[in-house]
Amino acid sequence: MLQYVYPAVFLPQEDGSYTAYIPDLNLSTDGDTIEEAYLFIKDYLMVYFKYAGKLDEEPPMPTKFEILKDKNKKSVVMLVDAIVESKWG
Repeated sequence: MLQYVYPAVFLPQEDGSYTAYIPDLNLSTDGDTIEEAYLFIKDYLMVYFKYAGKLDEEPPMPTKFEILKDKNKKSVVMLVDAIVESKWG
């Protein structure tokens, strides 16, 4: 089993919902709450690694958490992980 960990930025929206974004992989999703956005982006990350092997490319190295946190001071930054059975799902 392999574990991939990437920092995600959670942007609050005017309606109270959140957009979750993993800049290193250009993945984003929305949730009604920050908890829901976290679960959705976590699932999205797992699906990404499950199917990205078909492209036969290595994923980019994740940006250091501290760097992303410094660039997004008005947003919440959290680490999100995906566990897959083997390389590329």
